Amino acid sequence: MSRPSLSAVTELFKPITWFPPMWAFACGVVASGVAMEGKWGLALLGIALAGPFVCATSQAVNDWFDRHVDAINEPQRPIPSGRIPGRWGLYLAVGWTVVSLLVASALGPWGFGAAVVGLVLAWAYSAPPVRLKANGWWGNAACGFSYEGIAWATGAAVMAGGQMPDARSLSLAALYSVGTHGIMTLNDFKAIEGDRQMGVRSLPVQLGVQGAARVACWVMAVPQLVVVLLLIHWGQPVHAVAVLLLIGLQVGMMDHFLDRAKERAYWYSGFGVPVFVAGMMVSAFALRGLAGGGA
Repeated sequence: MSRPSLSAVTELFKPITWFPPMWAFACGVVASGVAMEGKWGLALLGIALAGPFVCATSQAVNDWFDRHVDAINEPQRPIPSGRIPGRWGLYLAVGWTVVSLLVASALGPWGFGAAVVGLVLAWAYSAPPVRLKANGWWGNAACGFSYEGIAWATGAAVMAGGQMPDARSLSLAALYSVGTHGIMTLNDFKAIEGDRQMGVRSLPVQLGVQGAARVACWVMAVPQLVVVLLLIHWGQPVHAVAVLLLIGLQVGMMDHFLDRAKERAYWYSGFGVPVFVAGMMVSAFALRGLAGGGA
């Protein structure tokens, strides 16, 4: 059996998707309030675990179990195109799962435990008989929790020497996890036809294009508004105003997106999502200010 090229494997692992969990882990590091002196290596290892290891694994798992859907929606992808031949997609998914666990073992119990949970969710999301992605409500929730909540909480815990993050940090991690459910819905617009044929009940399939687009926008906006209220309650008005302004930018882009949701979902992912995650970091710095963290 021929082996896949390095370029095909890199495409399978989708480096562009690594950013959200890496960013969320970094937010947790900032929110912990712990001084970075002597801990930069630990932080960078955790960021790498979140992206090139755990997230890359989830992409390989998803592409293997979605190969029949991708043959309809995106036949140019590495597996349906034959650039990753035979069962190499499965071998890479299993192998990178093991490598990810080995890397996670260097981050102590919190890092290892979070990696286990993230990897279990990655397999449960795509693989039968669970296949959470078969229903957009459950699948997108699993992604949001894994990409943002687990990564944020792990970053905070690892930096604090394995201590449970405080309630404020966990609250923000949970709220941004909910908001990410909407971001994941945006990704489903490009696969409506294949999802419908293969029985994948994504939100655009269940609710229609406009219904899913509205749900995505509300699910992204409401948790951020709660974040603003919490920041005000915690005595961080400057950060609250900054997040509110970022929400305002998103609302303007949402209006443009909703006008032609199917055609503009990719556009909104490219321009609206970075504004969303910018608010995450602003919120993390608000918590760092409360903790009196240094550089």
